[in-house]
Amino acid sequence: MLFNISHNDKKTTQKINDLVGKSFSFLENIKLKGIGSPRLIITKSSAKIEAILNKNNAIKYANIELRPQGIIIGFQSQLEVYALVIPFYKLVTFKPGNSITFHVDEHFISIDCSKNYSKIASFLAKVDSLKMKQDYEFIN
Repeated sequence: MLFNISHNDKKTTQKINDLVGKSFSFLENIKLKGIGSPRLIITKSSAKIEAILNKNNAIKYANIELRPQGIIIGFQSQLEVYALVIPFYKLVTFKPGNSITFHVDEHFISIDCSKNYSKIASFLAKVDSLKMKQDYEFIN
């Protein structure tokens, strides 16, 4: 789901927490060796996200935050901050060439991985590990 998180709204925060869980605690963050991705360059996106991003001509950056039950892809357009919230059970990733595409429902964001590949790869390994752990817990 796509949310505008520019303003602190308790209903939006509650919806996000219901979808992907509350943020990791400080100790869990240390155990995971960080829960945030490096800065990522957006190369493609779905029509709705593209309309938001094309409001200005600046380079489009995103970052990803790990949550216990999913990820949040954050990006900014002008002065507005948006979050694409993706629970693990809806997360689909594709890795064509030097990019990685994250899909959920009708939304997708494709990021460039040609720079900082080692950092991005280690972060994506954490995402895959947490996703598999949640899938395993769901089955059992």
